[in-house]
Parts: sequence; structure tokens; C-alpha cells
Amino acid sequence: MHAVALTMSSSPPDTGRRRRSPWQVVIGGGFASAVGPGPVGLSTLSLFVVPISLEMGFGRTIVTSAYTVGALGVAVGMLLVGRLLSTFTVRYVLVPSFILYGLSVVAISLTPPVVALYYLPYFFLGFFGAGTMLPMTKAIVSWFDNKRALATGIHAALTAVGASLLPLLAGFLIAGVGWRGAYVVLGLIPAVFGTIMVLLFVRGRAERHNRGRLAESTVETGSNVSLALPGLTFREAVRTRQFWQIILGLGPVGMVLIALQVNLVPMMTDEGLTPPQAALLLTVLGLSSLAGRLLGGFLIDRIHVRIIAPIIILAPIVGILLLHAPFVQAAAAVAFIGFTFGIESDLLPLTVTRYLGMQSFGKILGVLQSVFMITSALGPLLMGAAFDAAGSYAGVMPLLIGILVVCAIIIFFLGKYKYPPMTGFDKLAATDEIAAAEVLSNLAAGEALSEATAKHRS
Repeated sequence: MHAVALTMSSSPPDTGRRRRSPWQVVIGGGFASAVGPGPVGLSTLSLFVVPISLEMGFGRTIVTSAYTVGALGVAVGMLLVGRLLSTFTVRYVLVPSFILYGLSVVAISLTPPVVALYYLPYFFLGFFGAGTMLPMTKAIVSWFDNKRALATGIHAALTAVGASLLPLLAGFLIAGVGWRGAYVVLGLIPAVFGTIMVLLFVRGRAERHNRGRLAESTVETGSNVSLALPGLTFREAVRTRQFWQIILGLGPVGMVLIALQVNLVPMMTDEGLTPPQAALLLTVLGLSSLAGRLLGGFLIDRIHVRIIAPIIILAPIVGILLLHAPFVQAAAAVAFIGFTFGIESDLLPLTVTRYLGMQSFGKILGVLQSVFMITSALGPLLMGAAFDAAGSYAGVMPLLIGILVVCAIIIFFLGKYKYPPMTGFDKLAATDEIAAAEVLSNLAAGEALSEATAKHRS
């Protein structure tokens, strides 16, 4: 893969600060995200469909549409969080978000059998949950360039551990204390454990601030150092074809995968599997997505995204075609789907930074993920409506396959990286984060000069 040679600055190492390995941000953030809104809210929802339906008297479409409402909450929250990250450090956003998101999960246990009130805490679960996702990605991406996909992949793999284990915990809790008691426990875990992990391990590289508000520059060893980052502004990004290709090429993939995940348990019990077997498929999904995240991070750092991404996007088609009883065949099918479910989470931040840069990363990623949440929210609705109308999920499967094929084609035509990896950046950032900031600010200054020159000539 083409890489830019890194020009080291002459700044001495920042020896006045206690050092921590950037990988601590990845691991600590991964443990926090393992109890984030995806593992807690999405991965366990399929287990709550039957008990909530029986007690509340709701149909499957209503119960599974809780994910849709939560996704809309995330979509709204991402827009706000993306703007907050332009002003505040990641930790100042993460800590209150983990607490409020956890309390929103607890609030689900209090809902009466009224559809609007049932949906309300799921909306806030997503809204505050957005504040646990985007800042974490920004923190991790800020430390890595050469191994950026691997770092996000390891973080996502730890998230997948939560996605594979929390359904087991949720099933145990539902059997022991009912679905309401289960949500109380599931909400307290992120509010306490997630917050502790953030406070101990997570921070952005070279973030300097005054009461949480980011500084544009800092004085280190007597010199003023700019903290500017190379890349496009949000307005410049939306004028590029790559911005829209990322939306059209990756967004619908999430819609397909989420639709399959949310409906997996009822779909496979309809196929003849026992409820314990169908629930075990969620663990298979989580473990296969864990493997996908690790392998995906390794591959995406080494193979251009326009080559590896289409292969990844097309992989679930095999799973969709095999998704039938008996259990062994269904497990193999779910493994194909989970593999892509894992890698897909690595693709978005890597693709944004390589084609649109880091200057407005939070705002750009916030808008993209907001759009993706709205898109993915349509998935459970589509499959739920297909079941309610026909009594089967079979009719919607060809549509899901067609969506994946179109997405793979769109991503294939992204073109060359505008911001390729810089050889040696990761090592420099780990030893002297301010020197790394100088390198990036020099690139940003050069980019601004080139644009000014081009405008003057035109």
C-alpha cells in the first residue's frame, strides 16, 4: 500500500508527562464499549421479543421496532455529539454519556404496556448511547495511522466480546428475575463499569483543554505548537463524490446486517430450532464478528479499502443462502454474516480518514453515522413487516442480497486515498504526542497553502 514518508520534527520529547501506551486507550475503551449500546441494547433485544410480547400484548413488529426507535435516537445524538467533539475533549463527552445511557436502559424496566411509553427509553438509550460511540472512535483514531484499522478492529473485537456474552447474561437474568429485572442489571453495568474504564484509560492524543474546551494550540518546551489537523472541512467533504459513495456503499450494508441480527432468534425458531439453539446463534454471531474485527483490522491496514471492502460486503450473501435448519448449517450461515458484521465497523472510520482526513472527523463521522443509524433502522421494520404480511421472512431475502451487491460495486469505485498512511506515525505518537501533532499541523498548513495557491491561480 502506498504510504507517505513521515518527516520528523526537531521538537524534544515531551518528558514532563507520565506516559501511557496508546494501546491502553484501545483496550480500556474496548472494555467500556463491550457494555455499550450495541451489546446491551441491540445484541440482547432478540431475547426480549417473546417475554415483552407476552406481557405487553405487542406484536413482533412493535417489539423489534424498539431498535428502530433507538437507532433514531442514535441518529439525533450523533449530530449533537459530532459538534460537541469540535469543542470538548472526548472524556468530557464520554463520562456523562455512559451514565445517562445506562440509566436509560434501567428506565426500560419501568415502562407500562403503552407503545409510546415503551419506545421512549429506547430513544434515550440511543440518544445518550451516541455519546459513548463517536468520541471513543475519535480517541482511538487520534493515536494511530499505520495500524489504524487494527486498533479500531481490536477495540471493536472487545465490543464483540460484550455482544457475545451479554445475550448469555440477559438470558440468565430473564429466567431468574424477569425481563424488567434484567434491564435494571444491564443498565447499571455501563453506568458504573463503563464510566470507570473511560476515566482510567481513555483520552485523545495531544488534547489540550481549559475545563474541557479544546485548545487550538499549546505551548510545549517554550514553543507554541499548533494542534491543527489535515483534512477537509465538513462543507468541503460533502462536495466530494467519496462522501456520498461512503454513505451509499456502507450505510445499506448495516441495514441488512442489523435486520438479520434483530430478527435472528424468532426467524430461526420459525425454522424449527429450539429457543436455546436460536439464542446460541447470537453467541455465534458475536464470536464470528469478533474474529472478523481482528482479521479485518489486519487486512484493511494492508489492502486498499476499494479491494478488500467489496469482498467483505459480499460475504453475508453466503450466510443468507444457508440460513436454515439444522443448527449446524444455521451456525455456519450466521458465522458468515457475523464475520462481515465485525469488519464493517472497521471500514467506516478508516475510509473517512483516508478520503476526507481528520480536520472535521468528529462532525463528518457524526453525520455519516447518523445517516447510517436511520438507514439501519429500516432493516428491522422491513423484515418485521415482511413477516407480519406473509408469515415468513423468505420474501425479503432476495432484496437483501441485491442491496449487498450494489453496495460492493459502489465502494469498488472510491479511487485512490487522498490521505494515505504516514510511515512511522504510530511510533512517534507513542513516544512524543506533541511531535506527532507538529507533523500533522505541518501537513495541514501545507494543504492550506496548496489550496490558497490553487485559488489564486484560478
